[in-house]
Amino acid sequence: MIIVEVKEGENLEKALRRYKKKFERLGVLKEVRRRMYFTPPSVEKREIQKKAVRRQQYMTDNEL
Repeated sequence: MIIVEVKEGENLEKALRRYKKKFERLGVLKEVRRRMYFTPPSVEKREIQKKAVRRQQYMTDNEL
């Protein structure tokens, strides 16, 4: 649960903005979307490997 304490005399919009930033940083929405459907462990591993390969290709392309 995300808790943002509103300070004395603080504008409500400012507190809401802090809440939204905290919400995004914690990755709550990303986690909810990820949990909406089941992916088998084999598919997850394959996706992680694909991302690693893309990352490696990006790093080697930028070094040249």
